[in-house]
Amino acid sequence: MAESGGRRIGVAVDFSECSKKALNWAIDNVVRDGDYLILITVAPNMNYEEGEMQLWETVGSPLIPLSEVSEASVMKKYGVKPDAETLDIANTAARQKSITVVMKIYWGDPREKICEAVEHIPLSSLVIGNRGLGSLKRMIMGSVSNHVVNNVACPVTVVKAHH
Repeated sequence: MAESGGRRIGVAVDFSECSKKALNWAIDNVVRDGDYLILITVAPNMNYEEGEMQLWETVGSPLIPLSEVSEASVMKKYGVKPDAETLDIANTAARQKSITVVMKIYWGDPREKICEAVEHIPLSSLVIGNRGLGSLKRMIMGSVSNHVVNNVACPVTVVKAHH
């Protein structure tokens, strides 16, 4: 993937307002012409019967080109429904910045799967949103961004949600 020398910038997206803010921030502040923008999403665990899908559940999907991410029929087989706003942000960036945008889908615990993505792709840097949970909710549910920051080797930027 890096034959042209472009950096691999990952953005964790779950199609929430917070992840859209992180995507916009990454495009405005990190991504340069020639880079690869890799949208990393983690879907809930699914039960698969086909061998190929079982393989994807372990290692994540292949890198999916943005043109296919925009097709509902393609995304349905992965169990992911990207929203129109996220697709518009990614398509606009691809046109304006001369970048390659792809998506990689994992299934399972977002904390673990985002860390795996950083290692396996591998990423030059990662941008992730922070939902801004209160201290009690964060203690009970755990913070994905906090876990990722403390467990990956690449630079991580956490874009905070402002309510």
